[in-house]
Amino acid sequence: MSAQPVMVAMSGGVDSSVAAALLLEDGREVVGVTLRLWGGESDSGCCAVSDVDDARRVCDALGIEHHVFNLGDDFDRHVVDPYVAAHAAGRTPNPCIECNRHVKFDRLLYRARALGFDRLATGHHARVALRSDGTRRIARPADPAKDQSYVLHMLGQDQLSGLELPIGDLTKDEVRRRAASLGLRTAGKPDSQDVCFITREHGRGDFLSRRIRLTPGRVVDATGVEVGRVDAIELVTVGQRKGMELAGAAEPRYAVAIDMPTATVTVGSADDLLVDATPVGGFSWADGPATGPVLAQVSAHGAAVEAELVGDEVCWAAPHRRVAPGQSVVFYEADQVLGGATAI
Repeated sequence: MSAQPVMVAMSGGVDSSVAAALLLEDGREVVGVTLRLWGGESDSGCCAVSDVDDARRVCDALGIEHHVFNLGDDFDRHVVDPYVAAHAAGRTPNPCIECNRHVKFDRLLYRARALGFDRLATGHHARVALRSDGTRRIARPADPAKDQSYVLHMLGQDQLSGLELPIGDLTKDEVRRRAASLGLRTAGKPDSQDVCFITREHGRGDFLSRRIRLTPGRVVDATGVEVGRVDAIELVTVGQRKGMELAGAAEPRYAVAIDMPTATVTVGSADDLLVDATPVGGFSWADGPATGPVLAQVSAHGAAVEAELVGDEVCWAAPHRRVAPGQSVVFYEADQVLGGATAI
């Protein structure tokens, strides 16, 4: 019986290039697909026209078919529009997670299956762990510095059953060496930035100002005394230190709360950022809800720390920095992802 054919999502970067090459070496029937998602400016090395060309040329070098799927409408609807709406509501979104949730592992996976592909591969640095009971979970990769398990926390059994992550057992250096040995044009290509539709030249503020009205705001201390101003309250994130015009103080001050109706940011000390629990919602699980002790991680490259799930709260084993509303809290058991939720 021949090996199942596999569709490889190819971004035009080195990781997905090597993922396709490794599958070919295993004797698989491989087809490369690049998603055309963002029609505006991009200089991140993820959604630019040059990335589509890089992916096509890699496929030519490997001798495999290459196709381009235009999912721009889905990207706008599920990633860009919610990103803008979240900022308008005072939340801090993670568009990469929503792209994975709604585009790569929903719309792309649906199209792959409609075309007869039961297997989808990507160049993410993570692994798919098969457990003794037959269920699967996302697990951390060989290279902790490039760990992308956090941004894949929403994947359930339906997606995991057909997912392959060929580079999960390689370090980034090993990936680049493999690409160089194959003569792939992406071998030395820099890693992409997280938000592909925000250009380095113009930045987040310019992007949002073209879509929503940005509101100047007051900055107050814990007693309500005004201590500064911000040009746009929509650009402030809980935990932020820089970018606020504050009167002099003996110690650094951070945004600890944002009140959108009154356009007010409350600032405090590093100790004022600490909380015992974080309310969350919008849970997603790999193979059923978890309760009790977990390891919880609040950013893509942050440390996972001990916590306990109690209803809709993450109760921290030790006081923890506030999590900005809109950010994901991802739950682990050792190196395996249990699921995640969104801070409220």
